[in-house]
Amino acid sequence: MHIRTRFAPSPTGFIHLGNLRSALYPWAFARHHDGEFILRIEDTDLERSSQEAVDVIIEGMAWLGLDFDEGPIYQMQRIDRYRAVLKQLVEAGYAYPCYMSENELNKLRDEQMD
Repeated sequence: MHIRTRFAPSPTGFIHLGNLRSALYPWAFARHHDGEFILRIEDTDLERSSQEAVDVIIEGMAWLGLDFDEGPIYQMQRIDRYRAVLKQLVEAGYAYPCYMSENELNKLRDEQMD
């Protein structure tokens, strides 16, 4: 069995110790098993994501010696693939659109937070 692990930070702020710990475990596991460690950037929050944060993530990992074998892979570069798969799931009856409006969802979320 070939091991592939990944670290998938969101570039919405600066990297912190918790992020780095979350990278260390899959990196060490992959290295121990002669596997691959992948860096996937979760840049789906378009309003808050920044290249500056991506650069800091990569620099921090390099400083700690957490090298990656593949990536960085940016989630938004794969959006067309996700849309195609979602369409297939809907057509096959395995997924369906949400019946609530954005306002209804926000109201429900606020109620749950209270």
